[in-house]
Amino acid sequence: MTILKAKTTFYFYLFVLHISWAQKPKLWFQDNFDSKLDTTHWFCELKPTKNNAVYIENGQMMIEVANGATVWFKKELKNQWVIEFDRTVLMKGGANDRLSDFNLFWQASDPLSKKLFGRSPEFEHYDSLRLYYIGVGGNTNTTTRFRKYQGTGEKTILKEYTDAAHLLEANKTYHCRLEMHHKTMSFYVNDVLFFTYTDMNPYKKGYFGFRTTQSRHSIDNFKVYKK
Repeated sequence: MTILKAKTTFYFYLFVLHISWAQKPKLWFQDNFDSKLDTTHWFCELKPTKNNAVYIENGQMMIEVANGATVWFKKELKNQWVIEFDRTVLMKGGANDRLSDFNLFWQASDPLSKKLFGRSPEFEHYDSLRLYYIGVGGNTNTTTRFRKYQGTGEKTILKEYTDAAHLLEANKTYHCRLEMHHKTMSFYVNDVLFFTYTDMNPYKKGYFGFRTTQSRHSIDNFKVYKK
């Protein structure tokens, strides 16, 4: 009986390990921004003025704007995925340098239109969308908020921080990981969990975007994993 029990336990753990391996996310997309911005994968919403630009420099995607900009990843994401990237808010005396608005959209869709991309980039023009939003260091680095946009203009705050540990430091590179597992989503910054939330009425598919307002950001090592 003892040998039989030991064998049963052994095969049970092998089964659990197999399931764990089978569910491990696999790399689905990667962009290290080694050359020019690939517009087959990215769509930029910004005003075409002198001080606004999204470009590649030193192997990084640069978002430099005097007002607002959103850079959308053009592949729709569904159900379960993980996104990782490195992001820095640059403060080196540039014309647009401001320590603020390290923002993200995900699972974004427009309930009134099949076309999501191409709107004017003022922040209020996104109020009608369905999406999740995180703004680290918003309001000139005084708040960090997690919201759910309801598609009606209502933007429900799910969690908010105002302490220094959850705000931005100038010229510091942050490694971020955003996870979406059906109803549960989590956001990590340098392996520290900032937000987690289980939504009983989740947005099951949509688009991911980098967002900012009047600032200069660098983004690198963008990866998407899917199960």
